[in-house]
Amino acid sequence: MQETAPSRAAPSRANERIVYFNGDFIPESQALVPYRDRSFLFGDGAFDLTRTFHHRIFKLDEHLERFYASLKALRLDPTMPMDRMAEITREVVERNLHLLSETEDYWVGQRITRGVMKVEGDNWDHDGPTVIIECLPMPVAERAHLYRDGIQVVTPSVRRTPPEALTPRAKTHNYLNLVMGDLEVRAQNPDGWAILLDMNGNLCEGMGSNIFLVKDGVLRTPREQFVLAGVSRQTVIELAERLGIPVQQDDLDLYDAYNADEAFITSTSLCICPVAKINGTEMAAGAYGPVTQRLIDAYRDLVDCDFVQQYLDRL
Repeated sequence: MQETAPSRAAPSRANERIVYFNGDFIPESQALVPYRDRSFLFGDGAFDLTRTFHHRIFKLDEHLERFYASLKALRLDPTMPMDRMAEITREVVERNLHLLSETEDYWVGQRITRGVMKVEGDNWDHDGPTVIIECLPMPVAERAHLYRDGIQVVTPSVRRTPPEALTPRAKTHNYLNLVMGDLEVRAQNPDGWAILLDMNGNLCEGMGSNIFLVKDGVLRTPREQFVLAGVSRQTVIELAERLGIPVQQDDLDLYDAYNADEAFITSTSLCICPVAKINGTEMAAGAYGPVTQRLIDAYRDLVDCDFVQQYLDRL
């Protein structure tokens, strides 16, 4: 499908975010996806998500490379070259910056679905993939306590979908497996953070998050074959290598988790957030262990933003 030239004629309210929707920049409330869109019916779509630091988009190229890899794996038409999607993404953010204070930041995302399931008699005004580029405020206040107290990781009975059934390496709209694990954990512990195990009982991932353990100064994380390799995850691996911290991608079971000195979560929104407990077992070095702290400091220097304080200020 060929991209149409974006329209700039859509009316906008001063207090309403603007999104890119199938060729147009329009108010968020007008970006309506038909109920017969295959993503609504089947989760048949892909997305990617980054964030801003001081209103600057973080690693947009890396996120779009992963997004286009997901689209290729799902045989989804991106409708435009990657550089054009980057250009539109930057424009979406620019059009919405006036709605943020200096201390706030955006999640920034791209979504593409396979579009409407056509049947005889359809009158939808759009044919082909549904394309959305959006931004929304970071959930800083809701998650601020995680940096004060550390995350309480809980492993639900729900196991992560194995790669033999559906690759976790594509970031798809089909999140039900992760959602069910999260719902189970929240029913037991409203402050719990679900990290699913794989079918072999090894640590896998959570909804939008990767987990790291530290043992005897070595940084360990689940193998990429079984998880969505987050850009934040890769950033931490690169920072660790620069700091001379050994990194291993391993099969890690709950024995490894309970005996770890430190643990932390990486995600787009949280960057690095320390783990205080795993299934009630406290980390030997506490939430802010020395390796975790070194990596947080290095991450803050890299992005030129004290993201920890950004959260703590909203307590």
